[in-house]
Amino acid sequence: MKQLEETAQNIKTMEIRGAGRIARAAAGELRDYAGRIKTNDLEEFNEKMRYAAGLLLSTRPTAVSLPNAVRAVMRYKGETVDEARSEIKKLADEFISNSENAVKAIGEIGERRIRDGDTIMTHCNSVAAISILAAAHAKGKAINVIATESRPRMQGYITIKQLDALGIKTTLIVDSAVRYLMKDVDLVVMGADAVTVNGSVINKIGTSQLALAAHEARKNVIIAAETYKFSPRTIFGELVEIEERDSSEVISRKKLGEFTNVSVKNPAFDVTPREYIDLICTEVGAIPPEMAYIIIREYLGWEIGEMNFDGYQKR
Repeated sequence: MKQLEETAQNIKTMEIRGAGRIARAAAGELRDYAGRIKTNDLEEFNEKMRYAAGLLLSTRPTAVSLPNAVRAVMRYKGETVDEARSEIKKLADEFISNSENAVKAIGEIGERRIRDGDTIMTHCNSVAAISILAAAHAKGKAINVIATESRPRMQGYITIKQLDALGIKTTLIVDSAVRYLMKDVDLVVMGADAVTVNGSVINKIGTSQLALAAHEARKNVIIAAETYKFSPRTIFGELVEIEERDSSEVISRKKLGEFTNVSVKNPAFDVTPREYIDLICTEVGAIPPEMAYIIIREYLGWEIGEMNFDGYQKR
């Protein structure tokens, strides 16, 4: 139980961050937790697994990859505890392997959209987006990257460290310089925490204003997103919850206490309308945003009439 709670806490506090990493961590923890449950009673085993799934699901409300990963593993069947445990391991290992392979495939598909000499702007820290940049660089394309700081958590610092290690020339900018420097950009490449059924993208706060600036400047925007980041529940009109994080990420509690009439809003994500997105690059191909429903139906196996309202697919 302690390891399960530590993993959940690490996801909640962003020690484990990034939609793909969160998903893989959750799938791996369910697998490992199943191996640690000491019981031969199947009902008790299933109850403990449901508790573990619920705990992990409660950590980050916006990253759709998390519930999709949990549901993928929780589809297990078994007449005995040993059978159930074996099925959980199989499903979790498959999810993790497919997730890692998806990132590689996205890189190979997305780099074809990058030309030699392009200047590319990116935001926050996305493994999938970086895979595109890395693949283009590996093909010998002389690219330059402009990366935002991505306040308040400064995930952009992780991005520039990774790009620097790859040998990619990178410029770090403050978030508010996005519109000013868009004139120097050829292409925008960003990741996603969730993609809705209508093709809108939920990603790190600031993504929508960057996409708007690109749209205004007539620069293409590519979103790199594994298929498990698409949100099946949006088919039923459910909105993706935007996580509101603690004010201490923006200003210390001590400093905030000096004011009488000041409050802090710290949304972690925003919504980018599909009109500002030219292409969503997935591991199964590059699609226009309007094809999001096809991804949900064909690759996640969800469609109207096939889903319970508790969020689990009917077996």
